[in-house]
Amino acid sequence: MLLISEIFPPKTGGSGRWFREIYRRMPRDEVVVVAGEDPRQEEFDRTHDLRLKRIPLGWPDWGIFSLRGLWNYGRAFGAVRKVARQQGVEQLHCGRLLPEGWIARVLKRRRGLPYLCYVHGEEMSYARFSRQLAWMMRRVLDDAQLIIANSQNSASILRDDWKLPADRVRVMHPGVDVEHFTPAEPNADVRASLGWHDRPVLLTVGRLQERKGQDQMIRALPAVRQSIPNVLYSIVGDGRQRLYLEELVREHGLQEHVQFLGEPDDQRLVACYQQCDLFALPNRDIDGDIEGFGMVLLEAQACAKPVVAGASGGTAETMRVPETGRIVSCDGPDELAGVVAELLGNPALRKQMGEAARRWVVQRFSWDSLGRQARQLFSECMKT
Repeated sequence: MLLISEIFPPKTGGSGRWFREIYRRMPRDEVVVVAGEDPRQEEFDRTHDLRLKRIPLGWPDWGIFSLRGLWNYGRAFGAVRKVARQQGVEQLHCGRLLPEGWIARVLKRRRGLPYLCYVHGEEMSYARFSRQLAWMMRRVLDDAQLIIANSQNSASILRDDWKLPADRVRVMHPGVDVEHFTPAEPNADVRASLGWHDRPVLLTVGRLQERKGQDQMIRALPAVRQSIPNVLYSIVGDGRQRLYLEELVREHGLQEHVQFLGEPDDQRLVACYQQCDLFALPNRDIDGDIEGFGMVLLEAQACAKPVVAGASGGTAETMRVPETGRIVSCDGPDELAGVVAELLGNPALRKQMGEAARRWVVQRFSWDSLGRQARQLFSECMKT
């Protein structure tokens, strides 16, 4: 099997971590990966033994109705076809519908190779803004042997909005490395190194984009401060909304209460989860752009932290509500502020929820269990 994915470590993103964890658990002689390029790839690629080739996949426009689009797809198609021929590939696995799925569709029509595609939920919004991309996605879906949805919510969108037959859609949740993301006692030195010290810390991890809702959490902070005056909101991640969010912080006079940590290395990321007091992903629906699942919510719960997430997309599937986390409307700051203030003000409840969260994730979302599920699914597909 050949996985094609532009998002793959060291490039940050939940889907990339998902693919890495699943495919590194497959027998080495059964897996080849074609991944997107990244400035840090040489260092990362020395840490694994996957058969992996890097090619340019991160172009900004996924359409084909232009010379640039045709050139990008043609170059990628040639590289993937060469790997497939050299490695004796029998099935293609596509990290997304576009651009990876379109490359696989062409290969299917040229060489008869079947393909399956992963769907993460948020890409369904592309059809609202581009008739060309909607046309391309429709054809990728129709020609795919199987579609793997990352949540029941994503599967529902495929069945209800895109009219895919139920027997061609399977749900396979992302997971978490429960041996890597583990609980830890509060550590004064680690908290000081993060700039947190003894302040109550609310953490968000994720790309800085509108649907993630970091802006709503910033707007909620003045109300949270009424009961938790020294609260610190630490934002991990980077993205196109960074300047906007920094301006929002200045506008609300919250420079001493919001911290932008950027993209830390893996060890520092785990420390953030372990040492924070509460984790929030205040996601919302932005014109159909949704959070399909929310792997960061699993990582936080694996570190025994209670979580708060928006009532949108598939985030509720990551938690046992209300024992391990809360779901709230994040279309405005008021409800979010109330829940965050309640949990930050109740250490005993947070501890109880955190312990339940760790048990929940270990039981339901360990990578070893999900890896076995994936291998069985891939085997079934190879036989059909």
